[in-house]
Amino acid sequence: MARKPADQSVSREDIILAAADVLQRKGYEATTMKDIAAAVNLTAASLYHHFRNKDSLLLAVMEAGLELILGRIRPIVYDDLPSDHKLQQMICAHVIGVTQNTAVGAAMVFEIRSLLDVKSPPATASTADHQSYAEFLERRAAFFTARDEFEYLFRQVIREGVQNGTFRPVDDGIFTNTLLGAHNWVGIWYKPSGRLSGDEIAAMMAEFFLRGLKA
Repeated sequence: MARKPADQSVSREDIILAAADVLQRKGYEATTMKDIAAAVNLTAASLYHHFRNKDSLLLAVMEAGLELILGRIRPIVYDDLPSDHKLQQMICAHVIGVTQNTAVGAAMVFEIRSLLDVKSPPATASTADHQSYAEFLERRAAFFTARDEFEYLFRQVIREGVQNGTFRPVDDGIFTNTLLGAHNWVGIWYKPSGRLSGDEIAAMMAEFFLRGLKA
């Protein structure tokens, strides 16, 4: 089948999802832009019209996943709900989101180091390459700021619950890291064909964590 030229290309979202799938199967180091282009029936040259390089595409995968889940979590945090109801809904929203696209979830677990290890272009590189790298650094910094916000929202609700007596006193940082670590690994072991749905797993995990947290 012939590859599509740039002016007949698939959507940016399709490319990002395909990239996540390829990264999950092959890992960052072994993945090439040609692999990702083939997954969406594009030529490699056409893919470069959308993303300058593999680093930029990896960051786009992570940005898309984080933006989606933040959009689901923020309204819960600022709703007028009891602290335990907020946390239950937040856990379910995150876990269900991971099960809906395990490839993006896996990237969040395994490819953060790759994102941090991106090398700057050599001094002899073109001005465009240096500008692209500077833009990448800005986007990467914004991504980590958003990731910090995501963690902070969970800590905020846990602290709120401790203060109002709904939750027993805990180290909110350690508890949140434990909680989110468990969520993120769902993307590694969850199988859509398994005996439990994403919704069922999310409900069970919310029950487990809330049972251990309630006063």
